[in-house]
Amino acid sequence: VAAAAPRTIEITANDQMKYSVATIEAKAGESLKVVLTNVGTLPKEAMGHNWVLLKAGTDVTAFATASMMAKDTDYIAPAHKDKVIASIGVLGPKKSGETTFTAPAPGDYAFICSFPGHYMLMKGTLTVK
Repeated sequence: VAAAAPRTIEITANDQMKYSVATIEAKAGESLKVVLTNVGTLPKEAMGHNWVLLKAGTDVTAFATASMMAKDTDYIAPAHKDKVIASIGVLGPKKSGETTFTAPAPGDYAFICSFPGHYMLMKGTLTVK
């Protein structure tokens, strides 16, 4: 039996540091494909955006703070990589990226943009039922 094609969730990110989607609902075990498009115009160095889905119970502030200096690894601190379920690398203006993953066990999972200073505004929740 072929696995069902992943359900696609389109998210845009802009120069105002906002994701177009702040809530994603899924069933445990569901295949999801997140497509992130940076619709902004500011240069990547100033206003790049990524998408990082974190394991349940991760301290978002600690993760984001540790990741601020991790430019070479798309602002995911190597020491905290084990807290990431799925991620899309940092995108400059008018660029898109995607990731496909299986929805984890039921619960609430934070997703953030870990580009320095963005996570306070650019965040959302994946709720798995």
